[in-house]
Amino acid sequence: MERNASSAQHPGGGVSLDVPHRQTTALVVASPHSGRCYSPEFLRMVRLHVSALRRSEDCFVDELFSDAPGFGSPFLCAMFPRCFVDVNRSPAELDRKMFTGVLPVYADTKSERVRSGMGVIPRLAASGAEIYPQPLPISIARQRLLSHYFPYHKTLRQLLMETREQFGHVILLDCHSMPSQLSMGQSEPTFDIVLGDRHGRSCSSYVIDKVETVFVGQGYRVGRNTPYAGGFISEYYGHPKHGIDVLQIEISRALYMDERTLRRSPGMQGVRANMASLIENLGQIQSLTQAAE
Repeated sequence: MERNASSAQHPGGGVSLDVPHRQTTALVVASPHSGRCYSPEFLRMVRLHVSALRRSEDCFVDELFSDAPGFGSPFLCAMFPRCFVDVNRSPAELDRKMFTGVLPVYADTKSERVRSGMGVIPRLAASGAEIYPQPLPISIARQRLLSHYFPYHKTLRQLLMETREQFGHVILLDCHSMPSQLSMGQSEPTFDIVLGDRHGRSCSSYVIDKVETVFVGQGYRVGRNTPYAGGFISEYYGHPKHGIDVLQIEISRALYMDERTLRRSPGMQGVRANMASLIENLGQIQSLTQAAE
């Protein structure tokens, strides 16, 4: 396939959008958790060293999928870290323990993610350590939502609507990475890749079957929905009956990086090439209705 030229755009709010000069596929690729731009202002507010904060990142996922525009698909990334504000959460998932002042009436303080310390403004790092030395003014949460969270979702929503308008349907690959050891005492991961479709609610069976077939053909061990079924993005945007398929992809970090040093490993280029092959395969789907028949 002839590769498509692309151009990088910055819609604002720490959002990076790399678009092909001509979008030729119904596929949109996004990396919401690979941002690693830690502002000095943010680092002054936290009690943890940046090396501890970085363990919450989906490290280098933006690089693994960066070939998407060359195959005619737009590629959206959050450049800010998820520990600053997490775009894969509902904006209402606010942790009462974190803030001083009155929370908005719509705040969902009892969600499972909030209770685990992983709300839209995370309270805990990946290690379970408290990120902040003291509660934050609720105005800070409001500011981060307005300056970073909503610009990401505005851009994502626009991409999905425009792509569906052009092609009649849209497939969103929501790209993440996972630690290779998912529980204490586990010597190796059960799966190399976990696909999440909210147990059939966010993505058509044809798309997830297609993705699984590609990955298995590449030699990966592939699981579905356990332990990652998809987060807020899959839940909110995924409506297969309305022509919007959202599939979350979790890739084991051991495949492409040293999880201790947070450095790229020799496996990086091979995984990136495999992700490019997946994107090329999915980009050839012109009609989900015809494909499923």
